[in-house]
Amino acid sequence: MKREVKKRNTPRCRRCGRYGAVIRKYGLYYCRHCFREVAEQIGFKKYR
Repeated sequence: MKREVKKRNTPRCRRCGRYGAVIRKYGLYYCRHCFREVAEQIGFKKYR
């Protein structure tokens, strides 16, 4: 039986729910994986 680990005061990605590598700047709360997928849709420009 697997126990659920509760992480307190740790931000989660609003898209997929991951805890690690969450971008909080400007109130985004996306993990780096999701941010790369939705960056252009939310107004960020890709230069490279």
